[in-house]
Amino acid sequence: MSYLVTEACTGCTLCGKNCPVNAITGVFRQRHVINPTRCVNCGVCGNVCPSSAILDFIGQVAIKPDKPEKFKPVIDAAACSACSICVNACGKDCLAISQPAARGDINVFAILSNEKKCVGCGICADICPLRAITMREGRAS
Repeated sequence: MSYLVTEACTGCTLCGKNCPVNAITGVFRQRHVINPTRCVNCGVCGNVCPSSAILDFIGQVAIKPDKPEKFKPVIDAAACSACSICVNACGKDCLAISQPAARGDINVFAILSNEKKCVGCGICADICPLRAITMREGRAS
């Protein structure tokens, strides 16, 4: 089951702009719709909705967290194989593969290249086959 937009939606477009998988459609000042086949239940839409118009996957109003800090991916460089699965899965283009430290260096790994664009959905951590990515509250490190 996916998240759902209720009648309380004011059409502010924040949910659609922040959805990492582009599952939300709609126009300004009209009720938006979540495509249940695209929704990954990350909760980003509920976290940004100013009118509490999003129901989570169990039918409860998705409430914004009390703390202003979002969850961010933390990448274990030693465990990462630089396979790029997380980079390709990130709908916000926040991840990249690091540059080699020197010519001939093969020790590259995924990095959070644009922390400001990261919405903390956790898709990267969920999809990592090596479990090299974890989500932690606050700034990425």
